[in-house]
Amino acid sequence: MKFSNKAVIVSGALGGIGLAIVEAFLAEGARVGLIDLNAVDGAEQEKHLKSAGHRVKYANADVSSFEECKAAFEAITAELGGIDILVNNVGISPKTGGRALRVWEMPPKEWETVISVNLNSAFYLTHLATPHMIQNKAGRIINMSSVAGKAYCDIVAAHYAATKAGLIGLTRHWAAELGEFNITVNGLAPGRISTPLLATVPREINDAVTRTTALGRLGTPEEVADACLFFASDQARFVTGQVLDVAGGWLMT
Repeated sequence: MKFSNKAVIVSGALGGIGLAIVEAFLAEGARVGLIDLNAVDGAEQEKHLKSAGHRVKYANADVSSFEECKAAFEAITAELGGIDILVNNVGISPKTGGRALRVWEMPPKEWETVISVNLNSAFYLTHLATPHMIQNKAGRIINMSSVAGKAYCDIVAAHYAATKAGLIGLTRHWAAELGEFNITVNGLAPGRISTPLLATVPREINDAVTRTTALGRLGTPEEVADACLFFASDQARFVTGQVLDVAGGWLMT
């Protein structure tokens, strides 16, 4: 039980990758706070996890709002007794007619929404979490980037790529800022991961990705969660400012 004395917060906690991360930490004994926008599913998931004997707290929030992030963060830390590990996992990648819009097609409102959800939320929650970690002289922050933040990927739009590249920059900058307090900051860059969201994508797109992936398949949410647990663990205590591809050799950079 590697994390039996740790409190974890995961944003975007009800999605395929987010829920896998939540379940992985719970399996290792952590107390876990879930932040997401789906209040009905969140309440049901909280009830389910508590009935299995886990200590969890769900908080509903639109993470594009600092005030909602703050309210969710305060509710979770009050219930779980603080925070040791923050996973900035939330991310959206809108499509129109099954495809990503190009720059001249994209409504400014869509741009602003993706920037707010994917990038601003990471700042908001890290801003809230770091005073606790600094006081404790310990902490782990994991940012969920993407291979699309490192290399051109035609199946996502520029706003998504920009936010994921931004998270790589924040990972390195925050690692330098927070190192003196024994806080590590690392990032994950998943490739094409088999989540329920992919069911809405034409099969030929996923098949094309598989053909250009060294391991010849899509990844699983559990494989991303395993990498997340490594960065959060004592085994990674001297690793900071790094971004690890979890992509099976797709878009190697």
